Amino acid sequence: MKRALISLTLVLGLALTLAAQQDLPGPTGNVGYIFLSSPVVPDAEANSQPVPRLPDGKVDLTGPWVGGGSNADIEKEGGLKPGELPLLPWARDLRGNRKEEQEPYTICLPMGVPRVNPYPWKFAMSYTSKGLTHIYVLHETGDAGAHRVIYMDGRKHPDDLIPSWWGHSIGRWEGDTLVVDTVGYNEKFWVDSRGTPHTEKMHTIERFSRPNWGTLHNQFTWEDPGALSRPVTLNFTGHLLRPDLKTGGGDLMEFICLEDNQYGKASGITPGTGTSNK
Repeated sequence: MKRALISLTLVLGLALTLAAQQDLPGPTGNVGYIFLSSPVVPDAEANSQPVPRLPDGKVDLTGPWVGGGSNADIEKEGGLKPGELPLLPWARDLRGNRKEEQEPYTICLPMGVPRVNPYPWKFAMSYTSKGLTHIYVLHETGDAGAHRVIYMDGRKHPDDLIPSWWGHSIGRWEGDTLVVDTVGYNEKFWVDSRGTPHTEKMHTIERFSRPNWGTLHNQFTWEDPGALSRPVTLNFTGHLLRPDLKTGGGDLMEFICLEDNQYGKASGITPGTGTSNK
């Protein structure tokens, strides 16, 4: 909504969004999502510039990007056919019974992995004299100030992790591909707005690559013996935010989710606290 400059833009965007969402399976409820699209580099221009590189020679994955993960339906957006996501029976039943107004993300709680939304996000690289040590994943919608950290300093996963919204992520480079291994998730977030659940046994491996200037690929492997009958690999594509000063300068804009959050207040939202949704 924040990208709408005039009322006409807002009305047209809302109409298009609601029309598009009619084809997406999802939970039933009284709360509708209002997502206006962000301007991205079109496919026809994706190869118009060379793939940029960082000073250390690695491919620059910074972005900002739009897309590249799950939002409405991880099964459909990840390239699977309806029913192909190998959910265990309890997880399938829970997904079918969840309602939009129960979703934690709608009241500014973190969306977790591999969740994205129609607004831009980016990788922020942090260097010291020893080289790249941390990558921060920043989302324009902010998630009440939350951010994800990917440790690039060679550390291992701790043995005594406390489950968290983003989990514990360690990364490494395999050629021009950033590989991110994450464990230690809590079970409080939904992996999509359809209500697909997971458990604290969730283990993910993301493989980010940039085949051209305008495109980001995310090959996402999800292992979760608590919710899935077998590991599954999904594929997502992100597009570079168009570098245009009239539409945000090709960078993230300020967004304070908790500031006057009338959406949650007016809707009487009561989010779930985990896979039990109690």
